[in-house]
Amino acid sequence: MTRSPPDDAGREELTGHPFGLDDDKLHEECGVFGVFGHQDAAALTALGLHALQHRGQEAAGIVSFDGRSFHHERHFGVVGDNFTRRAVIDRLPGDRAIGHVRYSTRGGPMESNIQPLFAGFSGGGFAVAHNGNITNALALQNTLQRRGSIFQSTSDTEVILHLIATSRHERLVDRIIDALNEIEGAWSLVCLSSKKMIGCRDPLGVRPLVLGDLDGSPILASETCALDIIGARFVRDVEPGEMVIVTPQGIESRRPFQALKPRFCIFEYVYFARPDSVVDGRGVYEVRKRIGAELAREAMAPADLVVPVPDSGTPAAIGFAEAAGIPFDLGIIRNHYVGRTFIEPSDAIRHMGVKLKHNANRDILEGKRVVLVDDSIVRGTTSSKIVQMVRDAGAAEVHMRIASPPTSHSCFYGVDTPETSKLIASRMSVEEMEDFIKVDSLRFLSIDGLYRAVGEARRDPDIPQYCDACFTGAYPTRLVDLEANGGEKPEALKSDRLTLLTGTA
Repeated sequence: MTRSPPDDAGREELTGHPFGLDDDKLHEECGVFGVFGHQDAAALTALGLHALQHRGQEAAGIVSFDGRSFHHERHFGVVGDNFTRRAVIDRLPGDRAIGHVRYSTRGGPMESNIQPLFAGFSGGGFAVAHNGNITNALALQNTLQRRGSIFQSTSDTEVILHLIATSRHERLVDRIIDALNEIEGAWSLVCLSSKKMIGCRDPLGVRPLVLGDLDGSPILASETCALDIIGARFVRDVEPGEMVIVTPQGIESRRPFQALKPRFCIFEYVYFARPDSVVDGRGVYEVRKRIGAELAREAMAPADLVVPVPDSGTPAAIGFAEAAGIPFDLGIIRNHYVGRTFIEPSDAIRHMGVKLKHNANRDILEGKRVVLVDDSIVRGTTSSKIVQMVRDAGAAEVHMRIASPPTSHSCFYGVDTPETSKLIASRMSVEEMEDFIKVDSLRFLSIDGLYRAVGEARRDPDIPQYCDACFTGAYPTRLVDLEANGGEKPEALKSDRLTLLTGTA
């Protein structure tokens, strides 16, 4: 069952934010979840996906297996709008299931792009849920199509299915390994066959994946918060380059891929992961407070009040206020109920923009010198509107502090990032951004300060411990499709059209 996408030109129904208000934020592509050997597999998967909703609000899907047949439900919109009805869960019988929440990077709002993707192989059915992005997907797709493969979606994940289907190995696990050795980029996968649930991470470990346990039933999930919601126990992180194979006989671990120095995405700590998750042994909330403290040490401002841009800036603002000895208060109140448009979005209504989501708390701000703390600046348009809103509420001065370095490069590893030319930090100096946003001062956390906050000194800029490419341009893999297109983002990565490097099919 699939609900159709909205007819309006904007992304409101898909993102949960009217008029594209979050176009000035970076978006994770997706979250994955799986459970094996539990009578309530589909219901648990729906709950796990609900906990991972922050990783993607465009669409959600679940595939289950009941011992004889695979069943799937795929819907546009958020989990709570589609998977809370008993009738939906009853259409997903079986003791094993995997699920996916999506915010598209490659491939837009098409039914065929909703994951988990499913295919019938010679050895039986197979479903895959993918968090990440394949940087040579178009090149592989081109080759596969020339060999006769027929693609049904514009999702890079479908490349994995075709590579598995055309592998000459006999055993499914060996075919998966063979396929994954062909791809470049970032991938954390949860897969389901009639006999196994399989989880694996790319050798760099760019995207997270954890292993949990619920009364003897193994769980795979993007973050620990998805374990918490179902009462599961955290066992460990799936390690970079590791494949975890779950069967009724137990759990097998393999390391079939080339060993590489891990490059986990450092922006997971800044923004993507839920603050109540534990990532690579570090509590995200505490890391964000440390980020704020580092920011205060590096970029103090003369102020009476520290105010977060809610909700993502809140932990860093708390850390900043504590380190600076400046009072913290909620000078901006967020409206959490703007997920659906209640009036026609005319130009006048669109102009209200940020005020539909945020409102200044005049009693707190009036006459104060304010430090606004946010996690990042992408295009800068939202930041300028928030600054103006705070000034209109009577703030005497507005200083903005950003809990990450300037985002100056696009991400190609599973994050919906504007083209580099549309990132304000790629075309303006900090002083120019300061003038554009119209703040009294603007400062960013240094890359070294970010490393210190996550608990590691940045040892060698040429060999980073994390994937920090959005800040430094130090991409950990080849960007094959980008290079083949002369450094420009291929059209197939921008739209729903199935565009190859050599033409259009």
